[in-house]
Formats: sequence, C-alpha cells, structure tokens
Amino acid sequence: MGVRSYAFSAKNSGWIDTKTAKIKELAATTPISKRLQTMPGVGPLVAMAVETFAPEMATFNNGRDFAAWLGLVPRQFSSGGKERLGRITKAGQSDIRQMLIIGAMSRLNWMGRKSIPESSWLARMMARKPRMLVAIALANKMARQIWAMLTKNEDYRNPTPVMAA
Repeated sequence: MGVRSYAFSAKNSGWIDTKTAKIKELAATTPISKRLQTMPGVGPLVAMAVETFAPEMATFNNGRDFAAWLGLVPRQFSSGGKERLGRITKAGQSDIRQMLIIGAMSRLNWMGRKSIPESSWLARMMARKPRMLVAIALANKMARQIWAMLTKNEDYRNPTPVMAA
C-alpha cells in the first residue's frame, strides 16, 4: 500500500471555503451560536462546535466541570496536603479544546501587550508565564464563561476591572 499525499491545492481551498461559508451561515441562524459569538475569541466555527458536540450544559454542575470535560484543567498529583499540578489533562472533546486554545491565542495576539490592563490577572500571567500557558489559562476561563452564558441564557459581558478605592 502506498502512502497517500494530501497536498493542499486550489480544489481543496474551494471546498474549505464553501464549508466555512456554510458554517458561518448556520451560525448566524441559531440563537446559541449567536450568543457564543458575542465573546471575543469565539467565532462561528467554535460556536457551532460547542453547540453541536458539547452535551447539554445542565449536565455540568459548574464551569469548572465543563472545562475539565474539555481537558483544560491541570492534572493533579496531590498527596498529603501538598498540591502538585501538572500539564492539562487533554480529556474530553479535543476539537473544542483545540479551537478554544486557538481562539485564546488569537485574542492574546489581537489585544497585544499594550491594551491589557496592568492590574488584570492576564497581565500578571503574561509577565511571568510562557505565552502558550497563558493561552491555555485563557481558554479555560473562556470555557467557564461559555458554561455561564449558556446556563444563564445571557450574552457575553466584559468583566469590569476593579478599581482601587
């Protein structure tokens, strides 16, 4: 048996563009996808993937359970009261997890270092952690926000920065 070569060609590009346009069209018609797309970093592809492949949000007790189902929480090696966290578990739906991480990375690239408020948790993490780890933490936060948006039937609300009194 020979090895198949899937070279990217203009023919494949047209097929991908057609499918992407169809997904955008579908995402514009469903209320859940419209709601999810109000969050920065979530486009039509991510919204349709969550709507299609994720179970009903009522099955999860909280946003952390949904993030854990996606595999966006650290693996725990804790014993004797000492907490040791490892890499992300990568359990659950890998497609949604990968798309959320890509969306978080694009959100970080779009925001850049200049527009991130100095006092935010994101700025503190960007100062001391690698960019990919920050993107995974942001994807975890996005997954929790998606759970909250879908269980409360609300659009995305930008968290207001807490001002010191």
